Amino acid sequence: MNTIAQAGRRFWDWLPASVDRRVRVVAWLNLAAQTILVGTGGAVRLTGSGLGCPTWPRCTAESFVSTPEMGIHGVIEFGNRTLFFVLQIIAIFALLFVLKYRKQRRDLFILTLIPACSVLFQAVVGGITVLSGLNPYVVGLHFVLSIVLVVLAAVLVFRVYEGNGARVRSVPVWLAAVTHAASFFVAVTIVVGILTTGSGPHAGDKGAARNGLNPELLQHVHSWPAYITLALTVVIVAAAWLLPVPSLRFPSGLLLAVEGVQIIVGVAQARMGLPGILVGLHMVLACVLAAAMTVTVLNLKTPAAVPVETKPAETLQPS
Repeated sequence: MNTIAQAGRRFWDWLPASVDRRVRVVAWLNLAAQTILVGTGGAVRLTGSGLGCPTWPRCTAESFVSTPEMGIHGVIEFGNRTLFFVLQIIAIFALLFVLKYRKQRRDLFILTLIPACSVLFQAVVGGITVLSGLNPYVVGLHFVLSIVLVVLAAVLVFRVYEGNGARVRSVPVWLAAVTHAASFFVAVTIVVGILTTGSGPHAGDKGAARNGLNPELLQHVHSWPAYITLALTVVIVAAAWLLPVPSLRFPSGLLLAVEGVQIIVGVAQARMGLPGILVGLHMVLACVLAAAMTVTVLNLKTPAAVPVETKPAETLQPS
């Protein structure tokens, strides 16, 4: 017992007492892992491996892992399930890394507690997805939860570079309104995109149902809020440089670049008959878009009194 107690004490002493390099690294790892999970989930769907493991929580009635008889589809589906455990480990370390100073940085504690708890919830929703035979609306809910976790991960990355003091709006009211409007249309674009995918050919399995909506019509509807978002972002970028608003320059520029690539990929996949590789890239870019939009909104405010060691938000880089 003494050995265990001493090991526990050494581990506690090793944990950060404030935000340091380890905290920033694990925050970036959390954001990357949440995004990668969407990519692997897309691979499951786009390769028709959604029922590669036909049951849950086991992969088969007798085994928790895929068997040789299940072929490549079983490997792909089981690999995606395994990534949940990796994500859970990262989330737990993120929580442990803020535990000592949770009273001083309650914001970081909450932002790490949510993913630590919600990863298992995501796994359960994934299980319901399998047990429902890949119901397109359950699959869509799975993606929505992933986007929410990506957004929270982006907030965490932002906050580990920022203090927890008072923040004040540093842009005109009209620019703040335009930015929030852009975030609304990003959300609409993603939701309509989920419905569009649910009506298309990539069901995840040959026997999986579609939502019955008109995919050709939805592709056009999906593009409308995307183009509105692009127009609003151009206004934000122009204002960031002309007013000037330095804190918005980097995030809004990144946002505009992601939107440009996303639109190119979206148009290409529609004209090329929805090839799997482009659809998967489109899904991952949706996560990057949500993260970039989140950081842009967060930069509408700056610290009321900037601490000496605080780095400007536009210089955020993984440590």
